Amino acid sequence: MESVEQLTFGIEENQAGERLDKAVTSFDEEWSRVRVQEWIAEGRVTVDGIVKKANYRLRGGEQIIVQIPPIEELNMTPEPMNLDIAYEDEEVIVVNKPRGMVVHPGPGNTENTLVHGLLHHCRGQLSGIGGVARPGIVHRIDKDTSGLLMVAKTDRAHQSLVQQLKDHSVTRRYIAVVNGIIPHEKGTIDAPIGRDPKNRQRMAVVERNGKEAITHFLIQERFQQHTLIECQLETGRTHQIRVHMKYIGHPLLGDPVYSSSHKKSGFSIKGQALHAAIIGFDHPVSGKRIMLEAPIPEDMEKVIRGIRASQ
Repeated sequence: MESVEQLTFGIEENQAGERLDKAVTSFDEEWSRVRVQEWIAEGRVTVDGIVKKANYRLRGGEQIIVQIPPIEELNMTPEPMNLDIAYEDEEVIVVNKPRGMVVHPGPGNTENTLVHGLLHHCRGQLSGIGGVARPGIVHRIDKDTSGLLMVAKTDRAHQSLVQQLKDHSVTRRYIAVVNGIIPHEKGTIDAPIGRDPKNRQRMAVVERNGKEAITHFLIQERFQQHTLIECQLETGRTHQIRVHMKYIGHPLLGDPVYSSSHKKSGFSIKGQALHAAIIGFDHPVSGKRIMLEAPIPEDMEKVIRGIRASQ
């Protein structure tokens, strides 16, 4: 049986109308709203003895009891890695992730992930909001996608970066090579993404139970059978660019999941030709805008050179 710490708080009359999650977050400056929402969802917060939802509006005068779960120990062993650090300070670290590296542990990937390397590099100083398996991780890029990834060292940085992602104020631009020639110079794909009803291991544009997904694209260069594009994410759904480009009939070169021609492309690249090239965000403490760019990796550059040479 887990050992929990139980704290009791009273709601003032002038707090009437305030959301439950906001009120509980104000009880302790070390509590983030994300963490409080998790406690509420787990039934660890009661209002006059009754479990309520995070958006419950308080009346004033209630008694709130918060049961704080014990801190889970991190059982991952930090691993020394030669990480490509694009930016780092006491709050945030931005890594240029290589193609083929998994971001965090999961089924079938219990070691050699980016998180293992970050734990060693940062000496364990990573935000705990993401849980014991995802310390510091505020967003992800796929295993076979390379490029820039923001990581939070502190809880306040984590909360700020997550909110910026929700507000769509983070700049995220990707470079991709797609199959076929896109006739338009630029465009916007606004199509909801959810689990593919025909294959639960994939994502797809769906009419029901999908989440808003918006991708803007700009043509960089056209070839005989391919197009080099820049994509800017407005939202950040799983496999968003890969799904959206397949949806408009131009799947990514080398994509093993969403392109049926990946095995006969004739170009050697392990995974989809997709690179998170530019990321921009407001620093969680100073508010200063930070813009970073990572060059296209050699394997993808080699593919682009090969396509040009074949014309």
